Amino acid sequence: MTVPSPAAVAFPRRSARTRRFTLGAPRTLSVTPDGGLVVFLRSAGPEDPVHALWALDVAAGEERLLADPRALLADPDDAELPVAERARRERTRESGEGIVAYDLAADGGHVAVALAGRLFLVDLGTGAVVALDTAPGVFSPQVAPDGSAAAYVAAGALRLVGPGFADRVLVAEDDADVSWGVAEFIAAEELDRGRGTWWSPDGTRLAAARVDERPVARWHIAAPVEPWREPSAVRYPAAGTANAEVSLWVVDRDGQRREVVWDRAALPYLLDVAWRGPDRLDVVLSTRDQRTLVVLDVDADTGLAVEAHRHDDPAFIEVVPGTPTRIGERLLLAVDRDGARRLVLDGEPITPVTMQVRAVVDADTERVIVTASSDDPTEIHVWRIGLDGSAEPISTAPGVHGARAAGGTLALSSATPDVEGTTVEVRSGDRPPVGLASSAATSGLEPEVRFLALGERGLRAALMLPPGLGADERVPVLLDPYGGPHAQRVLRSRSAHLGSWWFAEQGFAVLVIDGRGTPGRGPEWERAVRGDLAGPVLDDQVDGLRAAAVLEPRLDLGRVGIRGWSFGGYLAALAVLRRPDVFHAAVAGAPVTDWRLYDTAYTERYLGHPATDPAAYERTDLTPLAPDLERPLLLIHGLADDNVVAAHTLQLSRALLEAGRPHSVLPLSGVTHMTPQEAVAENLLVLQVDFLRRALSQVEPVGRA
Repeated sequence: MTVPSPAAVAFPRRSARTRRFTLGAPRTLSVTPDGGLVVFLRSAGPEDPVHALWALDVAAGEERLLADPRALLADPDDAELPVAERARRERTRESGEGIVAYDLAADGGHVAVALAGRLFLVDLGTGAVVALDTAPGVFSPQVAPDGSAAAYVAAGALRLVGPGFADRVLVAEDDADVSWGVAEFIAAEELDRGRGTWWSPDGTRLAAARVDERPVARWHIAAPVEPWREPSAVRYPAAGTANAEVSLWVVDRDGQRREVVWDRAALPYLLDVAWRGPDRLDVVLSTRDQRTLVVLDVDADTGLAVEAHRHDDPAFIEVVPGTPTRIGERLLLAVDRDGARRLVLDGEPITPVTMQVRAVVDADTERVIVTASSDDPTEIHVWRIGLDGSAEPISTAPGVHGARAAGGTLALSSATPDVEGTTVEVRSGDRPPVGLASSAATSGLEPEVRFLALGERGLRAALMLPPGLGADERVPVLLDPYGGPHAQRVLRSRSAHLGSWWFAEQGFAVLVIDGRGTPGRGPEWERAVRGDLAGPVLDDQVDGLRAAAVLEPRLDLGRVGIRGWSFGGYLAALAVLRRPDVFHAAVAGAPVTDWRLYDTAYTERYLGHPATDPAAYERTDLTPLAPDLERPLLLIHGLADDNVVAAHTLQLSRALLEAGRPHSVLPLSGVTHMTPQEAVAENLLVLQVDFLRRALSQVEPVGRA
């Protein structure tokens, strides 16, 4: 029997207290336009969740504290957060406290932060921090290019305030379901747009989104452990139902406004806005099915628009962060061409077919900085791409790398197989590199990870065996996937596998497989799940498991469990319902069980519209499979989850009960789609291990082959 190491015994509590060993590490990096400062967030220690605003003086190589929540507020407790800010943090999976977001002015000299519903303006030159007199409930501040003012949202109104003038309303509506300057649910959750205001370069006006949520269905999130509390009402755009109506307006400082005109019925999704000068802006839109992307060239004085670019795809368009963007007047796009996700400049490719572009970090008239994968999707590197098509790697060590760059300075973040955590190195010209300080804790675990390419499809996988396993011993197997679009588990980063390794120390052979639909292996791989989020995904887990057992005969295929959260929870439940011959127990956390109950943009992107593609929803629905359950299944769900609502688990549980199929349900009171609460995060790991051990110790044959 495997005896867990002392570090493994302490892991659940330490992981919970340190937010998975991220507290105390620098995060949320920005580089000022002149390259002189790297601005970032960091908490004071490995168990301190309250983040402060910091800057590195690149020339001096010295860090300085810019804004400390504990100094600015008598009580930095997040209990006073505006409702809109709580929702934003849920959309971005933000578990930190204190200053968790900021806006850097275009001049690089000022930063705006919202803290406990108040607005603070930081002068990066002098270090002065000014608390502005605002309306209560400050949300999403955006600082003017010269730092002279800040726009923000409060109670759905777009407001303006500055050190030299009083707070005033720019635009507002009487209806509480109409807001200005915000990102609607779909934009924030699925379209990678977390803002709703954009300053013009001269600071005379803003582009502002107007969001009308009245067409969206009203759902209610209750708190069953507090029956005296009224349920929270949320506007949730489920697949096939109405989205919020989003329009874009140019708003002057005096409140005068004009609408940007386009066919919003044909192009309802607002993806991005970028000013090209004081009187022109690019507006990026897409159709509801996400098969057409359009860039509009807009006259800010009139609101009239001309189509500058249109791109169509028969399946869906993957929008790469940082694109589309302009290099001068030339349009830089990421498109799927020749089996790769490539950058094209005015229609001409500048990245090779061997490179899968992940994001554009920075671009100027000489080069583009990107993150990309090449022949190995388990690694992500930073590259310098010349406009002539030349490609030079910036990161070289094996691992997962990211960057922020401006003004000749690059902040390189790296997570590698050999070192736990993420390091940040700042490079600028001929100066020696400077590392940002980190006080993040380490787990004490020493994962032994074998990276594999399994089966005919070369499924990328990570295999972890219990330490000290004998040559002739056989151990139960635990699959630990996410398995769906937009998320990758098999990465060459030590920190990425700490949780899986902890399960290995409990006596399981842990196998993590990235199947079809996961990123990093090109457009065809991602499009393989179009119309079916169940079949290809589950087949890859089965095929990968069997191929791994050929390479490693100590895997006991007579005792196989699977666990997952969100899409991974869906996959875990699907596995025991469809393939009880392969999977003998499952832990399904926050699972989608009926895709009709999930949001429009994600679901319709892969399954189409329920009215026109009903078969896609039928083949992926778990509830009709309830009578087939023959294996132990533990369903876990946060009752306050407004992303994958608890109705998913409760409807499946009802179907299982009606079919007479025993199962377990663990409701988490007051917990959302995240589980940052220390006691919850700690005990969830312990309870899952206990359930899997018991379930896999008494496996019996099922009634079908």
